[in-house]
Amino acid sequence: MDFAPGILPAFGLYLVRTSALVIAAPLLGRGIGVSGYKIALIFFLAFLLFAVTGEPLAAGTAPTHYALLVMREAMLGFFFAFLLQVAVLAARVAGEIIGYEMGFNMSSVVDPVNGISTPLVAHIYEVFFFLSFLAMNGHHWLLRALEQSFERAPVGSVKFSDSILVVAVEQFGQMFAAGLTFAAPVLTLLVLVSLLMGLLTRAVPQLNVLEFGFNLRIVVALVAMLLFAPLFQPAVDGICGHLMDGLEAGLAGLDS
Repeated sequence: MDFAPGILPAFGLYLVRTSALVIAAPLLGRGIGVSGYKIALIFFLAFLLFAVTGEPLAAGTAPTHYALLVMREAMLGFFFAFLLQVAVLAARVAGEIIGYEMGFNMSSVVDPVNGISTPLVAHIYEVFFFLSFLAMNGHHWLLRALEQSFERAPVGSVKFSDSILVVAVEQFGQMFAAGLTFAAPVLTLLVLVSLLMGLLTRAVPQLNVLEFGFNLRIVVALVAMLLFAPLFQPAVDGICGHLMDGLEAGLAGLDS
């Protein structure tokens, strides 16, 4: 089979941008690692996207220039993965704050593949986030953003502007606020429990507040997490809205 000049180099750049997103995206596994299904997914997505938007690379591209193009494509793919990582960070921050107040941060869930330890409550909140993200077809938005990136910034012509860095910093700051919003209902009840324990200490000095209060905080936090579970989806909608705004701003930065 004969290929037009520049087809294979262009497809290689498609592979680089797609692989950077798939490998680093937290939706497909913890940590930056490569497995069989990720490799298959990378080639499948790159092939489909190249079939739709692919154009041959300019002939006569020097190896040093091609290496620079590879670095730019990888940076763009990692940028999209970073935005998703920051969105997940909001749920993780909320879980770690609540777990700390409950005294559960001493217990962790260990990923046997990557050896990453995650506090138990933070892990639960991450799972909730991913389920809500998939339920609202967030993965479709992410793939659509990847496809639009090839249309707005074809391989070989990726140029980063200052707005990309601004978007990354803004998203990082917003997600910390979103994490506090996640944790606010449960934290409010835990603060009330602390006030109640203080009043009981004054009223009943012989009460073992440490033992009784520790158990009470755990029960209240678990019940509150169940009661406020219906509010989780709207919160994820808001975070994903910020994520989509960040993706759109990043794509706009590629246009400029």
